Amino acid sequence: MAKRKTATYMTAGEQIAGVVFFVIYLLVLPFATAPLFRLAGRLLGVSISSAMQNIIYYYVLFAVTIIIFHGFLGRTSRHFADNLGGACKTLVIGLIGLYGLNELVYRLTNLIFTNHTNLNDTTISAQIDDAPHMTLLIVIFLAPFVEEVLFRGLVFGNLKSKSRTVAYLVSCLLFALLHVWQFAVVKQDITYFLLMIQYLVPGLVLAWAYEHSGTLWTSIGLHAAANALSVWTMMR
Repeated sequence: MAKRKTATYMTAGEQIAGVVFFVIYLLVLPFATAPLFRLAGRLLGVSISSAMQNIIYYYVLFAVTIIIFHGFLGRTSRHFADNLGGACKTLVIGLIGLYGLNELVYRLTNLIFTNHTNLNDTTISAQIDDAPHMTLLIVIFLAPFVEEVLFRGLVFGNLKSKSRTVAYLVSCLLFALLHVWQFAVVKQDITYFLLMIQYLVPGLVLAWAYEHSGTLWTSIGLHAAANALSVWTMMR
């Protein structure tokens, strides 16, 4: 099947604002969020629970993402409506491939890196126990939306016009880095970066889904479905 030419694109303004937001999201917020919530708690004279901090954090990210990329989201939504059958087919194929390849990579890396637990999964599991409804909202709806707009829409989509190979490489590496680098810093153990391998397959398949369908909603739906399956496995 020939690859579709995507009808979605980002304007120069969306690209500039998106890059600034992306840098803040990736490098600043992971360390600035907790102090900001402590400051807000003292100013308001209240104690903000971890669960409430998480939901506020993702709602803010969700709102900022819509404000910056509303034009792009409108264009990709129209393309999704025009190519609904193809997008759904791509989503199903992507989910099958993602689940199978991801399971294989997880099992292999767990055999190799026996001393390293995936702390991202551990954190999500603890959050589900603490606040299941809020965590499910974040993991299945808010996080996939924000991450797909940034990693696939912004990074992959804009780099692809220059080099398809570079677009896949950079978007996959940054997506993998997002899920491990904070834990490597906190643990002061650079070997945690090896766990990036577990996120390369999802990054690859999600980028393929966006490219193949020509609409970001395919990768958003695929990401949400994959997260839902992962959460279901944790809760069994």
